[in-house]
Amino acid sequence: MNLQDKHIAVLLSGGVDSSVVLYELVRQGLHPDCFYIKIGPEEEEEWDCSSEEDLEMATAVSHKYGCRLEVVDCHKEYWDQVTSYTIDKVRAGFTPNPDVMCNRLIKFGAFHEKRGHDYDLIATGHYAQTEEESVVNGFAVDTHLKWLCTSPDPVKDQTDFLAQIYDWQLQKALFPIGHMMKDEVRQIAEREHLVNAKRKDSQGICFLGKINYNDYIRRYLGELPGDVLELETGKFIGKHKGHWFHTIGQRKGMGFGGGPWFVVKKDIEQNIIYVSHGYDPQTAYKQDFPIHDFHSINGQLPPQRITLKIRHTPEFLPARLEQLGDGTYMVHADTPIHGVAPGQFCVVYDEHHHRCYGSGEITI
Repeated sequence: MNLQDKHIAVLLSGGVDSSVVLYELVRQGLHPDCFYIKIGPEEEEEWDCSSEEDLEMATAVSHKYGCRLEVVDCHKEYWDQVTSYTIDKVRAGFTPNPDVMCNRLIKFGAFHEKRGHDYDLIATGHYAQTEEESVVNGFAVDTHLKWLCTSPDPVKDQTDFLAQIYDWQLQKALFPIGHMMKDEVRQIAEREHLVNAKRKDSQGICFLGKINYNDYIRRYLGELPGDVLELETGKFIGKHKGHWFHTIGQRKGMGFGGGPWFVVKKDIEQNIIYVSHGYDPQTAYKQDFPIHDFHSINGQLPPQRITLKIRHTPEFLPARLEQLGDGTYMVHADTPIHGVAPGQFCVVYDEHHHRCYGSGEITI
């Protein structure tokens, strides 16, 4: 793709990845405009933890390369769309992924409505790639497909976080460091003396900063104490403070003696959490499970033989996909998968885990 005649917006987060994105574009003789998206929970002044430092970093990097930086406030949109989605899912006993919806609704959604529509391309620091394919119908090229493709760095690959974006959003997406390994990005940042070269990667949900996830959930849902029972025997193990603080497959943070304990089932109506004792209880695994509302990024439906992810891990799991109709599929994994939980996104790739077709929500 020839970028020289493109009007490009760069989303600077304050982190090293998006900063190297700006360097890479400037190195090619481009002069993009930079944007910092301001997001956060409802009580912004109290929860706006690390964003001040983020903005300082983004400002320093944009100034280094003589690029204009504009702050775009998407706080209300984030609360109305992403945070409410998260809280509603958690309250219902599901395991949501806010970062997936942030990409679809905010970075490539609300930002586009406010400023991104003025640009040909929106560049981000995601570890992902794209490739284009011409589909020929007869003697003429009928359509041009753009595919979301995985990064060569399996640990940092972020296609799973992008698997709910729309085709028009992917058409405008540019991932200048998607072909790099994380170590290479760090080396560039240090060589170019970027102010955030040694800054640690952000962990967890994008807007939380250093805030504990459970503290955030407690803020909006409070506590709802209930019983923790052993699945096999019904034996009382202890009390929990709310089913929304625990996810299927969870092992850490249970705080009960005689462990390790795994969360294997949640009874939302009775507010009971069931745990199983042992290192790898069979009840913590599932090999066949349904997904619904499958979202195809570019309209192409996945083949029968696929690989998949149900959480952000380096591994791609082989499986067979059975189409049930109306965006519903049954996943038949080659081997049992640990910690499959309703509400998680099952991200679907080709057999060689190169192209990402999209994702659907697990509905056990």
